[in-house]
Amino acid sequence: MSRRTETAYLGWIRRFLVANGRRHPRELGAPEVEAFLTGLAARHDVAASTQNQALSALLFLYREVLGVQLPWMENIQRARAARRLPVVLTPDEVSRLLDNLLGRPWLMASLLYGTGMRLMECVRLRVKDVDFERRTIVIRDGKGGKDRVTMLPDSLRDPLRHQVAEALRLHAADLAAGFGAVWLPHALARKYPNGPREPGWQYAFPAPNRSIDPRSGIERRHHLDEKLLQRAVHGAVRRARILKPATCHTLRHSFATHLLEAGYDIRTVQELLGHSDVSTTQIYTHVLNRGPGGVVSPVDRAARLLPGLPRAGAVAGR
Repeated sequence: MSRRTETAYLGWIRRFLVANGRRHPRELGAPEVEAFLTGLAARHDVAASTQNQALSALLFLYREVLGVQLPWMENIQRARAARRLPVVLTPDEVSRLLDNLLGRPWLMASLLYGTGMRLMECVRLRVKDVDFERRTIVIRDGKGGKDRVTMLPDSLRDPLRHQVAEALRLHAADLAAGFGAVWLPHALARKYPNGPREPGWQYAFPAPNRSIDPRSGIERRHHLDEKLLQRAVHGAVRRARILKPATCHTLRHSFATHLLEAGYDIRTVQELLGHSDVSTTQIYTHVLNRGPGGVVSPVDRAARLLPGLPRAGAVAGR
C-alpha cells in the first residue's frame, strides 16, 4: 500500500489499542471494534469517510496481520455521509489568487486550475507524461488506480517546458554525484533496471534536496512536498482577500464548474476529471442556470413592479 495509507492505518491501530487499555489485539474482537467505531461517530462526531478509514485499518489488522476473520459488525453506529457542495471560485477570484503566487507554486496552481488535476497528481507528474507537441498530459495511477489524459494549456507550455528543463538539470547533477535513481511504482524498477535513471521517469517537480527513502534506505530525489504548495495557496488566498475557504482542491472544482459554464458537455468534463460515474460530475451543475442561480427572487420581481418599494439607500439612511 502507499506510504500515506500505511501511516493512516498505523495511527488508527494505535488509537484502537490505547482506547482498550493497550491490550493485545488478539484479546479483543468484534465487540471492541464496534464500540470503538461507534464512539468515533457518537462522541467524536467524525465524518463518514473518517469512520470508514478507521474500519478499514482495523479489518486490515485482523485479516492481514493476525489472520483473524471478524464477523460482520451490525451494531456499529455509522457516521452520516454529508453531501456538501464544493467551494468554487469565480474567474476573477482565480485570477487574483494566481496573481499572488510566483515561481513553481504559481505554475503548479495554474496546472490544477488549467487541467483539473488533483494535488498529488500534479506533484507526482513525471517528465515522460507531458507531451508538449500534442498539448496533452497523461495522469498516471490517479484516484482508483486509473490513468487519464487531460489538456496542456497553451499558456502553460513554455513555463512547464522551463520547469522540466530545470528538473532534468537537477537529474544530471544527481547522476554526476552518483545518485539519480528515482522511485518507480509497482516493481517497475525490477522490470526496467535502467528505468529509475532515465530522464523520462524523473519528477517534473522534484524536491530541492535529496532524501533517504524510508522503505529502502536509498538516498534519492523525491517529488516536491505537497505541503509547500498547500501553504503557498493558503497564503495567496489570504493576500487576495478571498473570503471563501479555498484550497488547492478548490482549483479543481473551479476548473470543472467553469468548463460547464462555458457550455462543454458534462461527459467531456467527467473524462477530464477522471470520475467513474457522471453523477459525481453533476454536483458541479449547482452553479449553472438552474436551481437558485436561475430563479428570480420574488423581492426582485416586486421591486420592478412596485416603484414605491424601499431601496437599499433609503433603508441604510434610517
